[in-house]
Amino acid sequence: MAKSVSIVGSTGSIGTQTIDVVSRRPDLFNVHAIGAYSSVDLLVDQAHAVHPEVVALGNAALASELEPRLPAGTTLIAGDAAFAEIARMGDVVVNGVVGFAGLSVTVATLLSGRRLALANKESLIAAAPVVQRARATAGAEIVPVDSEHCAIHQCLGQENHRGEVESSDEFMVAPRQLRRMLLTASGGPFRSMGREELAHVSVEAALAHPTWKMGPKITIDSSTLMNKGLEVIEAHELFGVSYDQIEVVVHPQSIVHSMVEWSDGATICQLSYPDMRLPIGYALSYPDRFPEEFGAIDWTALGQLDFSTPDRSTFRCLDLAYAAGREGGSAPAWLSAANEVAVAAFLEGRIGWTTIADIVDETLQRYEPTNLVEIEDVLAADARAREVARDVALVAAH
Repeated sequence: MAKSVSIVGSTGSIGTQTIDVVSRRPDLFNVHAIGAYSSVDLLVDQAHAVHPEVVALGNAALASELEPRLPAGTTLIAGDAAFAEIARMGDVVVNGVVGFAGLSVTVATLLSGRRLALANKESLIAAAPVVQRARATAGAEIVPVDSEHCAIHQCLGQENHRGEVESSDEFMVAPRQLRRMLLTASGGPFRSMGREELAHVSVEAALAHPTWKMGPKITIDSSTLMNKGLEVIEAHELFGVSYDQIEVVVHPQSIVHSMVEWSDGATICQLSYPDMRLPIGYALSYPDRFPEEFGAIDWTALGQLDFSTPDRSTFRCLDLAYAAGREGGSAPAWLSAANEVAVAAFLEGRIGWTTIADIVDETLQRYEPTNLVEIEDVLAADARAREVARDVALVAAH
């Protein structure tokens, strides 16, 4: 029987590639629901292509424009709660929403006891205490879609996934024999540049990622290494490994997607050409493998694989993320919120690239710890961090 899939953020990079993957094997998957905030035209095209039972629209003001254009038999739900509603539908929910807005999808999916194919790292990072409690729901599980965490998931191996803490999610704690996890980073478009050069780079240059095609926010995060910093926190939360056991190495070819080193010195890694459809297919199919290949390597033409240490003095966001992760509590929420504010200011041309890290740093220096018990606590921490970050960004822009 085919698995039903709900795709939240269906018009973004992850969402469109998920539709491509699912459409290749209608015998294995069908799309139950799709959702996006405001991309009416693309939602219409997707609805006619995959015929979902439900379409969710975040911006309720556009509902009257979208509804008459949907296929017969497709139901439209709109408004702030629409994404969370379709996150309670289907066998697998793909969270491809960009940024903190994906939190409600993550929590709703897990509380409903479903598999979450997670591409939205910010929700796990900002709301880790809340998400971890939701993870304990019977039937709930997270299979990561980020290429690095999907690689770690595969490198751990099915026989090694269980840890020492009882949980319905068998990936919560990494095995005792694990020495360290190594997350690979492409280094982005600026990996060979110094701080003085980077003070004058353009938005267009920052968006020109050398190996991956991603949305603008994630692409800027990749250029600052904040994306890798967020992934360090995500690895800690997903696999229960300490920050001292998580390392980052720059690997410009983006062929080795991450590595696991064991106590006996053996290192296991996952390799493929860059293609996000591979981790998407993995998350949908697990524990089986998707029956079509994405990113298969031509070993006769691969050439060399390079690795180096990241320049942490120039790419300061990486250490800021480690510091926020080690602080714990609501500090990662402040990190994520401040970064979203800073990246938006850069994309709008109000600040320079190097000022992104300055804004995040200054915001974290004003950090106000709060206890995260419910989603409302996370929302409050996020809102306060954004308020502080906007004030910092306003001063930095002048």
